[in-house]
Amino acid sequence: MGSNWDWQVFLQDPGGEYPTYLQWMLSAWGWTVSVALLALVIALVAGSIIGTIRTLPDNKFLVGFGNAWVELFRNIPLLVQIFLWYHVVPAVFPVMKGVSGFVLVVLALGFFTSARIAEQVRAGIQALPRGQRYAGMAMGFTTVQYYRYVLLPMAFRIIIPPLTSETMNIFKNSSVAFAVSVAELTMFAMQAQEETSRGIEIYLAVTGLYIISAFAINRIMSFIEKRSRVPGFIASSGAGGH
Repeated sequence: MGSNWDWQVFLQDPGGEYPTYLQWMLSAWGWTVSVALLALVIALVAGSIIGTIRTLPDNKFLVGFGNAWVELFRNIPLLVQIFLWYHVVPAVFPVMKGVSGFVLVVLALGFFTSARIAEQVRAGIQALPRGQRYAGMAMGFTTVQYYRYVLLPMAFRIIIPPLTSETMNIFKNSSVAFAVSVAELTMFAMQAQEETSRGIEIYLAVTGLYIISAFAINRIMSFIEKRSRVPGFIASSGAGGH
């Protein structure tokens, strides 16, 4: 079976914008990375804010808003959200009609993932001993200050492992961008397979690029976790809550 494989297909001319299928695939990989990284920025910012306000004491309005955000974006399938952003939002808000599909996909993927990150941020904050919050208040910190200087730095250290999974997921979820004609890896694979009839080679190569991306993310996040670890903190809080 392997003797029928033809890896030289990547050196063929697709007859369009790119000289070879290899260059087309690498360009598609670039679009995939761009979608994923920009969506990750949105997800981290929005998720951190929403996750934080869900733990605010004595502020039912903001807590309710945060809960509604999570339930809305977490319970609607990602592909449906992309279609809503692409077809419905421009129709409801005419100012969005000039926005490219790339930007709409980034927004959809970012907000979808922000709900999951918000849950992790909330859990990280609530996993901290209450004494840390009280210590910040005793020092005269405002609510913003003791979140900024006491709670959030430790909470983010706790949730780095699940954040690693979400970062890898956002790269994999970027594949749905093909549904609105963003020229990322999955769209390349579908079009190149139809043109060359070499689906095995095309999909194996695309799979390899996804694996490389995920592995790179894993190594980067592992490095961040090691550099930011507070020796003994996680073990101590897990064992005795102090």
